[in-house]
Amino acid sequence: MKTALCNFCLKSGILCSKCQGKLKSGEVSEADFEIARLLLSLEEKYPSLQDVYFHKAIEANGLLAVVVKRGDVPRLLGYGGKILKALGEKTGKTIRVLEHGVDDRKFLEDLFVPLRILTINTIWLPDGTTETRVILRRGRRRTPNVKALKKIAQKVRGITLRVEFSR
Repeated sequence: MKTALCNFCLKSGILCSKCQGKLKSGEVSEADFEIARLLLSLEEKYPSLQDVYFHKAIEANGLLAVVVKRGDVPRLLGYGGKILKALGEKTGKTIRVLEHGVDDRKFLEDLFVPLRILTINTIWLPDGTTETRVILRRGRRRTPNVKALKKIAQKVRGITLRVEFSR
């Protein structure tokens, strides 16, 4: 697995001066360090993780978003979802896998899986800010925690969401 932190630090659990500096500057967070360590520990059991580039982890209301390089999502979803299940069991959170460097529509589709997005609109507010309005088709499955998904969209992409469901 590749990440901003060096493999020695991830394996030993003790940060070198370079990685400690990244942690202090905010380039990586404590959550990034913990999730990278978990992914590295799973690498022996699941060899496809060797090619995954892990960018960051964001936690909000019991939901953990794992951001990986574009095209690495199938490697994490492989093995019948066992990698995500193992991550979920070790962290005690629901896991979402998101791609880094994709357009907003693809990001939002990945964020709201298994729901289908019907429409995405940009709303310009009088104070000069914008909101992204997402209209979802209400599915038969359990609806995800929309509050947590809004927080993750704000933290990862800086998108303020307004979520609505079709009737």
